[in-house]
Amino acid sequence: MARLRLGLYGAAHFLVDFGCALLLLGRICPEWDPATAILLYNFLAFAVQMPIGLLADRLGRCHLFASVGCLLVVSGWMLPPGLAAAVAAGLGNAAFHVGGGLHTLNESGSKAGPLGVFVSPGAFGVYLGGILAAAGPALLPWAVCLVLVLSAVLLWRFGRGAENAPLALPRRNVRLWGAVVCLLAVVILRSYLGLAANLPWKAEFGLLAVCAVAGGKAAGGYLADKLGVLFTAIISLCLSAFCYLGSGNPAAGLAALFLFNMTMPLTLWAAARLFPGMKGFSFGLLTFGLFLGFLPVYFKGGGLGAMALATGTFLSLPPLILGIREARGRKGKENDVA
Repeated sequence: MARLRLGLYGAAHFLVDFGCALLLLGRICPEWDPATAILLYNFLAFAVQMPIGLLADRLGRCHLFASVGCLLVVSGWMLPPGLAAAVAAGLGNAAFHVGGGLHTLNESGSKAGPLGVFVSPGAFGVYLGGILAAAGPALLPWAVCLVLVLSAVLLWRFGRGAENAPLALPRRNVRLWGAVVCLLAVVILRSYLGLAANLPWKAEFGLLAVCAVAGGKAAGGYLADKLGVLFTAIISLCLSAFCYLGSGNPAAGLAALFLFNMTMPLTLWAAARLFPGMKGFSFGLLTFGLFLGFLPVYFKGGGLGAMALATGTFLSLPPLILGIREARGRKGKENDVA
Protein backbone atom coordinates (compact mmCIF):
# COMPACT_ATOMS: atom_id res chain seq x y z
CA MET A 1 0.00 0.00 0.00
CA ALA A 2 2.90 2.36 0.72
CA ARG A 3 4.13 1.98 -2.86
CA LEU A 4 0.68 2.69 -4.24
CA ARG A 5 0.44 5.85 -2.15
CA LEU A 6 3.88 6.93 -3.34
CA GLY A 7 2.77 6.37 -6.93
CA LEU A 8 -0.39 8.38 -6.32
CA TYR A 9 1.54 11.31 -4.85
CA GLY A 10 4.09 11.15 -7.66
CA ALA A 11 1.39 11.18 -10.35
CA ALA A 12 -0.37 14.07 -8.61
CA HIS A 13 2.96 15.93 -8.47
CA PHE A 14 3.20 15.71 -12.25
CA LEU A 15 -0.37 16.94 -12.66
CA VAL A 16 -0.02 19.86 -10.23
CA ASP A 17 3.19 21.14 -11.83
CA PHE A 18 1.75 20.57 -15.32
CA GLY A 19 -1.44 22.44 -14.44
CA CYS A 20 0.48 25.32 -12.83
CA ALA A 21 2.90 25.72 -15.75
CA LEU A 22 0.06 25.59 -18.27
CA LEU A 23 -1.96 28.14 -16.29
CA LEU A 24 0.92 30.52 -15.62
CA LEU A 25 2.52 30.50 -19.08
CA GLY A 26 -0.53 29.85 -21.21
CA ARG A 27 -3.17 32.01 -19.53
CA ILE A 28 -1.86 34.38 -16.86
CA CYS A 29 1.33 35.71 -18.48
CA PRO A 30 -0.30 36.54 -21.85
CA GLU A 31 -3.05 38.50 -20.07
CA TRP A 32 -1.10 40.07 -17.19
CA ASP A 33 2.40 41.40 -16.60
CA PRO A 34 4.53 38.25 -17.10
CA ALA A 35 7.50 39.44 -15.01
CA THR A 36 5.27 40.16 -12.00
CA ALA A 37 3.31 36.94 -12.49
CA ILE A 38 6.43 34.76 -12.57
CA LEU A 39 8.00 36.43 -9.52
CA LEU A 40 4.80 36.26 -7.48
CA TYR A 41 4.10 32.66 -8.45
CA ASN A 42 7.61 31.49 -7.60
CA PHE A 43 7.54 33.29 -4.25
CA LEU A 44 4.25 31.68 -3.26
CA ALA A 45 5.07 28.26 -4.69
CA PHE A 46 8.51 27.93 -3.07
CA ALA A 47 9.13 30.46 -0.28
CA VAL A 48 5.70 30.05 1.36
CA GLN A 49 6.26 26.31 1.82
CA MET A 50 8.12 27.10 5.05
CA PRO A 51 5.13 28.47 7.03
CA ILE A 52 2.80 25.93 5.41
CA GLY A 53 5.27 23.21 6.41
CA LEU A 54 5.19 24.37 10.02
CA LEU A 55 1.40 24.25 9.96
CA ALA A 56 1.51 20.73 8.53
CA ASP A 57 3.97 19.70 11.26
CA ARG A 58 1.47 20.95 13.82
CA LEU A 59 -1.71 19.55 12.30
CA GLY A 60 -0.52 16.45 10.45
CA ARG A 61 -3.03 15.31 7.80
CA CYS A 62 -0.59 15.43 4.89
CA HIS A 63 -3.30 14.19 2.54
CA LEU A 64 -5.44 17.21 3.42
CA PHE A 65 -2.71 19.67 2.39
CA ALA A 66 -2.09 17.74 -0.84
CA SER A 67 -5.80 17.60 -1.69
CA VAL A 68 -6.37 21.29 -0.97
CA GLY A 69 -3.33 22.10 -3.10
CA CYS A 70 -4.87 20.32 -6.09
CA LEU A 71 -8.16 22.17 -5.64
CA LEU A 72 -6.43 25.54 -5.31
CA VAL A 73 -4.75 25.00 -8.66
CA VAL A 74 -8.16 24.20 -10.14
CA SER A 75 -9.54 27.42 -8.62
CA GLY A 76 -6.77 29.32 -10.39
CA TRP A 77 -8.24 28.17 -13.71
CA MET A 78 -11.69 29.38 -12.64
CA LEU A 79 -10.47 32.92 -11.82
CA PRO A 80 -9.75 35.74 -14.28
CA PRO A 81 -6.13 35.64 -15.47
CA GLY A 82 -4.27 37.99 -13.14
CA LEU A 83 -3.32 38.44 -9.51
CA ALA A 84 -5.93 36.14 -7.98
CA ALA A 85 -5.19 33.29 -10.39
CA ALA A 86 -1.43 33.56 -9.79
CA VAL A 87 -1.97 33.53 -6.02
CA ALA A 88 -4.24 30.48 -6.22
CA ALA A 89 -1.78 28.57 -8.40
CA GLY A 90 1.23 29.47 -6.25
CA LEU A 91 -0.44 28.60 -2.95
CA GLY A 92 -1.88 25.42 -4.45
CA ASN A 93 1.53 24.32 -5.62
CA ALA A 94 3.03 25.08 -2.20
CA ALA A 95 0.31 23.26 -0.27
CA PHE A 96 0.53 20.18 -2.46
CA HIS A 97 4.32 19.98 -2.24
CA VAL A 98 4.26 20.28 1.55
CA GLY A 99 1.58 17.60 1.85
CA GLY A 100 3.23 15.23 -0.58
CA GLY A 101 6.74 15.91 0.67
CA LEU A 102 5.83 15.45 4.32
CA HIS A 103 3.91 12.27 3.54
CA THR A 104 6.92 10.85 1.69
CA LEU A 105 9.30 11.82 4.48
CA ASN A 106 7.05 10.19 7.07
CA GLU A 107 6.69 6.97 5.11
CA SER A 108 10.28 6.68 3.88
CA GLY A 109 11.80 6.45 7.36
CA SER A 110 15.58 6.41 7.01
CA LYS A 111 15.51 5.89 3.22
CA ALA A 112 16.09 8.50 0.53
CA GLY A 113 14.80 6.49 -2.45
CA PRO A 114 11.09 7.40 -2.13
CA LEU A 115 12.00 11.09 -1.99
CA GLY A 116 13.55 10.85 -5.45
CA VAL A 117 10.46 9.11 -6.78
CA PHE A 118 8.17 11.81 -5.40
CA VAL A 119 10.13 14.85 -6.62
CA SER A 120 11.13 13.63 -10.09
CA PRO A 121 7.74 13.75 -11.93
CA GLY A 122 7.49 17.50 -11.33
CA ALA A 123 10.20 18.19 -13.91
CA PHE A 124 8.13 16.50 -16.62
CA GLY A 125 5.03 18.45 -15.56
CA VAL A 126 6.76 21.83 -15.78
CA TYR A 127 8.34 20.97 -19.14
CA LEU A 128 5.19 19.65 -20.81
CA GLY A 129 3.06 22.43 -19.34
CA GLY A 130 5.42 25.01 -20.81
CA ILE A 131 5.49 23.28 -24.19
CA LEU A 132 1.70 23.11 -24.43
CA ALA A 133 1.06 26.57 -22.97
CA ALA A 134 1.11 28.22 -26.40
CA ALA A 135 -0.24 25.38 -28.49
CA GLY A 136 -2.45 23.31 -26.19
CA PRO A 137 -5.96 22.25 -27.33
CA ALA A 138 -8.81 24.40 -26.08
CA LEU A 139 -10.23 21.53 -24.01
CA LEU A 140 -6.90 20.76 -22.31
CA PRO A 141 -7.43 23.09 -19.30
CA TRP A 142 -10.79 21.47 -18.56
CA ALA A 143 -9.26 18.02 -18.77
CA VAL A 144 -6.45 19.09 -16.42
CA CYS A 145 -8.93 20.51 -13.91
CA LEU A 146 -11.03 17.34 -14.03
CA VAL A 147 -8.01 15.12 -13.38
CA LEU A 148 -6.80 17.41 -10.57
CA VAL A 149 -10.21 17.21 -8.87
CA LEU A 150 -10.03 13.42 -9.19
CA SER A 151 -6.52 13.51 -7.73
CA ALA A 152 -7.76 15.55 -4.78
CA VAL A 153 -10.47 12.96 -4.08
CA LEU A 154 -8.04 10.03 -4.36
CA LEU A 155 -5.47 11.74 -2.13
CA TRP A 156 -8.13 12.47 0.48
CA ARG A 157 -9.44 8.92 0.36
CA PHE A 158 -6.24 6.89 -0.01
CA GLY A 159 -3.39 9.30 0.79
CA ARG A 160 -3.23 8.72 4.54
CA GLY A 161 0.09 7.28 5.61
CA ALA A 162 2.46 7.31 8.56
CA GLU A 163 1.72 9.95 11.17
CA ASN A 164 3.92 12.96 11.84
CA ALA A 165 6.41 12.89 14.65
CA PRO A 166 5.28 15.26 17.44
CA LEU A 167 6.15 18.88 16.61
CA ALA A 168 9.36 19.71 18.45
CA LEU A 169 11.61 22.75 18.07
CA PRO A 170 15.34 21.93 17.91
CA ARG A 171 17.68 23.17 20.62
CA ARG A 172 20.18 25.97 20.05
CA ASN A 173 22.83 23.64 18.76
CA VAL A 174 25.60 25.35 16.77
CA ARG A 175 26.54 22.23 14.83
CA LEU A 176 22.93 21.47 14.02
CA TRP A 177 22.13 24.93 12.69
CA GLY A 178 25.48 25.10 10.93
CA ALA A 179 24.55 21.93 9.06
CA VAL A 180 21.17 23.44 8.15
CA VAL A 181 22.89 26.52 6.74
CA CYS A 182 25.21 24.26 4.72
CA LEU A 183 22.29 22.36 3.19
CA LEU A 184 20.47 25.60 2.42
CA ALA A 185 23.59 26.95 0.71
CA VAL A 186 23.81 23.80 -1.41
CA VAL A 187 20.20 24.16 -2.56
CA ILE A 188 20.62 27.87 -3.34
CA LEU A 189 23.73 27.16 -5.40
CA ARG A 190 22.11 24.20 -7.14
CA SER A 191 19.05 26.28 -8.03
CA TYR A 192 21.16 29.13 -9.38
CA LEU A 193 23.45 26.90 -11.43
CA GLY A 194 20.54 24.95 -12.86
CA LEU A 195 18.68 28.08 -13.96
CA ALA A 196 21.70 30.09 -15.12
CA ALA A 197 23.41 27.31 -17.09
CA ASN A 198 24.24 28.17 -20.68
CA LEU A 199 23.70 24.89 -22.53
CA PRO A 200 23.53 25.72 -26.25
CA TRP A 201 21.99 22.36 -27.15
CA LYS A 202 19.20 22.49 -24.56
CA ALA A 203 16.47 23.69 -26.93
CA GLU A 204 17.19 20.90 -29.37
CA PHE A 205 17.44 18.19 -26.71
CA GLY A 206 14.88 19.61 -24.27
CA LEU A 207 13.07 16.36 -23.57
CA LEU A 208 16.33 14.49 -22.99
CA ALA A 209 17.43 17.25 -20.61
CA VAL A 210 14.23 16.86 -18.59
CA CYS A 211 14.71 13.08 -18.53
CA ALA A 212 18.24 13.61 -17.22
CA VAL A 213 17.00 15.95 -14.48
CA ALA A 214 14.13 13.69 -13.40
CA GLY A 215 16.19 10.53 -13.75
CA GLY A 216 18.97 11.99 -11.63
CA LYS A 217 16.56 12.86 -8.83
CA ALA A 218 15.05 9.38 -8.86
CA ALA A 219 18.39 7.57 -9.10
CA GLY A 220 20.08 9.67 -6.43
CA GLY A 221 17.81 8.52 -3.63
CA TYR A 222 17.99 4.84 -4.48
CA LEU A 223 21.77 4.87 -4.98
CA ALA A 224 22.10 6.59 -1.61
CA ASP A 225 20.16 3.75 -0.01
CA LYS A 226 22.40 1.18 -1.69
CA LEU A 227 25.81 2.84 -1.58
CA GLY A 228 25.47 5.35 1.24
CA VAL A 229 24.35 8.98 1.22
CA LEU A 230 27.80 10.50 1.65
CA PHE A 231 29.44 8.29 -0.99
CA THR A 232 26.66 9.05 -3.48
CA ALA A 233 26.97 12.79 -2.86
CA ILE A 234 30.75 12.82 -3.38
CA ILE A 235 30.75 10.65 -6.49
CA SER A 236 27.80 12.39 -8.16
CA LEU A 237 29.08 15.93 -7.67
CA CYS A 238 32.69 15.15 -8.59
CA LEU A 239 31.61 13.40 -11.79
CA SER A 240 29.08 16.14 -12.51
CA ALA A 241 31.74 18.85 -12.21
CA PHE A 242 33.96 16.91 -14.59
CA CYS A 243 31.14 16.46 -17.12
CA TYR A 244 30.22 20.15 -16.91
CA LEU A 245 33.67 20.99 -18.27
CA GLY A 246 32.51 19.50 -21.56
CA SER A 247 28.87 20.55 -21.26
CA GLY A 248 28.96 22.19 -24.69
CA ASN A 249 28.64 18.63 -25.96
CA PRO A 250 25.12 17.23 -25.49
CA ALA A 251 26.26 13.84 -24.16
CA ALA A 252 28.53 15.37 -21.52
CA GLY A 253 25.95 18.00 -20.65
CA LEU A 254 23.17 15.45 -20.19
CA ALA A 255 25.43 13.35 -17.99
CA ALA A 256 26.25 16.46 -15.93
CA LEU A 257 22.54 17.25 -15.45
CA PHE A 258 21.79 13.68 -14.42
CA LEU A 259 24.62 13.55 -11.87
CA PHE A 260 24.01 17.10 -10.61
CA ASN A 261 20.38 16.41 -9.77
CA MET A 262 21.16 13.22 -7.85
CA THR A 263 21.79 15.36 -4.77
CA MET A 264 18.23 16.70 -4.51
CA PRO A 265 16.77 13.78 -2.50
CA LEU A 266 19.97 13.70 -0.43
CA THR A 267 19.51 17.25 0.82
CA LEU A 268 15.86 16.57 1.61
CA TRP A 269 16.81 13.41 3.50
CA ALA A 270 19.50 15.22 5.49
CA ALA A 271 17.31 18.20 6.40
CA ALA A 272 14.49 15.96 7.62
CA ARG A 273 16.95 13.97 9.72
CA LEU A 274 18.23 17.17 11.32
CA PHE A 275 14.65 18.21 12.18
CA PRO A 276 12.77 14.95 12.95
CA GLY A 277 9.95 16.88 14.63
CA MET A 278 9.75 19.55 11.91
CA LYS A 279 9.98 17.66 8.63
CA GLY A 280 7.44 19.86 6.90
CA PHE A 281 9.43 22.94 7.86
CA SER A 282 12.67 21.32 6.70
CA PHE A 283 11.10 20.55 3.32
CA GLY A 284 9.90 24.14 3.01
CA LEU A 285 13.23 25.53 4.12
CA LEU A 286 14.99 23.88 1.19
CA THR A 287 12.34 25.00 -1.30
CA PHE A 288 12.94 28.52 0.03
CA GLY A 289 16.53 27.94 -1.08
CA LEU A 290 15.22 27.18 -4.57
CA PHE A 291 13.50 30.57 -4.58
CA LEU A 292 16.65 32.38 -3.40
CA GLY A 293 18.63 30.73 -6.19
CA PHE A 294 16.00 31.86 -8.70
CA LEU A 295 16.27 35.55 -7.76
CA PRO A 296 19.72 36.36 -9.28
CA VAL A 297 18.67 34.77 -12.58
CA TYR A 298 15.34 36.60 -12.53
CA PHE A 299 16.92 40.02 -11.96
CA LYS A 300 20.25 39.67 -13.80
CA GLY A 301 19.89 36.72 -16.14
CA GLY A 302 22.06 33.64 -16.58
CA GLY A 303 24.64 32.58 -19.10
CA LEU A 304 27.09 30.57 -16.99
CA GLY A 305 29.63 28.72 -19.10
CA ALA A 306 31.24 25.32 -18.64
CA MET A 307 34.01 26.41 -16.27
CA ALA A 308 31.63 28.37 -14.02
CA LEU A 309 29.22 25.43 -13.87
CA ALA A 310 31.99 22.98 -13.02
CA THR A 311 33.42 25.30 -10.35
CA GLY A 312 30.02 25.96 -8.77
CA THR A 313 29.21 22.25 -8.71
CA PHE A 314 32.49 21.41 -7.03
CA LEU A 315 32.06 24.24 -4.49
CA SER A 316 28.71 22.78 -3.44
CA LEU A 317 30.41 19.56 -2.32
CA PRO A 318 32.05 20.70 0.99
CA PRO A 319 28.85 22.15 2.53
CA LEU A 320 26.90 19.09 1.38
CA ILE A 321 29.42 16.79 3.05
CA LEU A 322 29.19 18.79 6.29
CA GLY A 323 25.39 18.74 6.23
CA ILE A 324 25.17 15.01 5.53
CA ARG A 325 27.76 14.11 8.16
CA GLU A 326 25.85 16.01 10.83
CA ALA A 327 22.56 14.47 9.65
CA ARG A 328 24.03 10.96 9.88
CA GLY A 329 25.19 11.79 13.39
CA ARG A 330 21.65 12.57 14.42
CA LYS A 331 20.95 8.84 14.82
CA GLY A 332 20.00 8.31 18.40
CA LYS A 333 19.78 12.07 18.99
CA GLU A 334 16.21 12.62 17.91
CA ASN A 335 15.53 13.86 21.43
CA ASP A 336 17.84 16.82 20.87
CA VAL A 337 14.88 19.18 20.84
CA ALA A 338 13.57 21.89 23.08
